[in-house]
Amino acid sequence: MTVFSVWAPAADRVDVDVAGRPHPMSPADRPGWWTAEVADPGGPHGTDYAYRVDGGEPLADPRSPWQPAGPAGPSRTYDHSAFAWADGNWRGGPVSGAVIYELHVGTFTPAGTLDAAIGHLDHLSDLGVTVVELMPLAAFPGNQGWGYDGIGLWAVHEPYGGPDALKRFVDACHARGLGVYLDVVYNHVGPGNRLASFGPYFTDAHMTPWGPAVNLDQAGSDEVRAFIVENALTWLGDYHLDGLRLDAVHALVDNRALPILEELAVAVDGLAAATGRSLVLVAESDLNNPRLITARQAGGYGLDAQWDDDFHHTVHALVTGERQGYYRDFGAISGVAKTLTGAYFHDGSWSAFRGRTHGRPVDTRTVPGYRFVAFVQDHDQIGNRATGDRLPATLAGHPARDGLLRIASGLMLTAPFTPMLFMGEEWGADTPWQFFTDHTDPELAAAVSAGRRSEFADHGWGLADVPDPQDKETFLRSKLDWDQPGREPYRSLLDWYRALLALRRSRPELANPRLDQMRVDYDEDARWLLIHRGRLRIAANLGPADATIPLGSTATRTVPLITSGPGVSIALDVVTLPPATFAIFVEDSSSGGLIETD
Repeated sequence: MTVFSVWAPAADRVDVDVAGRPHPMSPADRPGWWTAEVADPGGPHGTDYAYRVDGGEPLADPRSPWQPAGPAGPSRTYDHSAFAWADGNWRGGPVSGAVIYELHVGTFTPAGTLDAAIGHLDHLSDLGVTVVELMPLAAFPGNQGWGYDGIGLWAVHEPYGGPDALKRFVDACHARGLGVYLDVVYNHVGPGNRLASFGPYFTDAHMTPWGPAVNLDQAGSDEVRAFIVENALTWLGDYHLDGLRLDAVHALVDNRALPILEELAVAVDGLAAATGRSLVLVAESDLNNPRLITARQAGGYGLDAQWDDDFHHTVHALVTGERQGYYRDFGAISGVAKTLTGAYFHDGSWSAFRGRTHGRPVDTRTVPGYRFVAFVQDHDQIGNRATGDRLPATLAGHPARDGLLRIASGLMLTAPFTPMLFMGEEWGADTPWQFFTDHTDPELAAAVSAGRRSEFADHGWGLADVPDPQDKETFLRSKLDWDQPGREPYRSLLDWYRALLALRRSRPELANPRLDQMRVDYDEDARWLLIHRGRLRIAANLGPADATIPLGSTATRTVPLITSGPGVSIALDVVTLPPATFAIFVEDSSSGGLIETD
């Protein structure tokens, strides 16, 4: 017998079709829920079913674990207990000390599946990555897409391999000492979803860029919140995931006394205690509000970390010279210094882009740097550009391109934050990563294509220059080229990333999360900066001429530990750096020899 249950609080009648046969459901003890116990001919695994509300058309289960025919098709029963896990000794790991690698399953390999991705896990572990962060896997219409318009929020997208494939991937990661985070979207559900046919999952009391908001604070919101919390616990529990990245939490409209983010953090902490595993919640937010990562005992939400867009913006604007859009506020070396020492650039300061002050300060005495995820490339900052150009392509033609790439990565991997790489970044992949969709609704597909081109036409782009999201070639162009890291100039940059990550593991100064102990000197006119981290001095020259930088060392001798290229010289306590050069120095020559990459 299999028990089928669904929440449909306003329905007068609910039926479940199991293997093509209808069965009436009865009100359950849980208010608004309906249930039926059915002699399932296929057992608890592999039987198709669907729900009918008040005699309507068959609909997929809002909590369907498996959608082999896509989110509009029938649901299929799935027995989580049938998978033979091999990670019994895995206990996960906290976000402190993590190195995250963000990847999109569909474009990470030519095959675009979770099983194919397993073939490159050794590359990641050898690189020095500790956590793989998967972009959203929730089932969505069509084959290819970014995943942020998921409809079947409990089901793994079938073209990626379905639920068993995700478990094989997680098991393979854990066998290599790699944790796995999953990007989940709770601020909206993709177009074409039928959740409103079941209950008040949305409310027009609040509006969002995607339409009516997810109902977190109106009538019926208790069960909507339970839907979110139980979904998160399913990914972390049944799939053995180590953490969740919560997409755009600033778009969660929630006026209740207990915020949904705090409720979610409490539930995840409970699961961690019950399983003996470290479980992590990372938020994406553009509010620059440290309350997200402040302990609940101190009035915060108690999340483990948040993405730090300000770090990206300061570094990107610095090395590219771009000042359009939100980069208007960034670009000065002083901005990099401020972000390195305080996490946020906007901490109550004026934002010309917003036309108002923005953010609030981080208490650098009590909030550790590892609670901020820092990156110089990610899916948004690449894919939301008109042509999806990665940083190496943006800098193409710049005479100091390779040096600037090394400076950007050097600043990230020596910062007190949790670093995150975007797939292929480690070898300077210059294949584009573009915005691609596969909407099956013709009207929606046409609207998305036209809207994308119109958006960038307003910024001076020709219509023919902006890739059509619905064109499959846009998706195919976005796949990684795994032949690149085996040849120059990609191989040298890969060596640079490996060397920096090895240094990060070996030098305790680079693991120190104390923001209040960070010190940055800089010269805006000469365009150099110097970071003090214990006995280490981290220097970068972004100017067109050699830079002479006083190291401020207290030791009798300071020597270079790693440099991004030749020509670095040191005399007493002063170093000379060629243009577009990054270097790390250490007090006392007994601490190690020079590593030079170019």
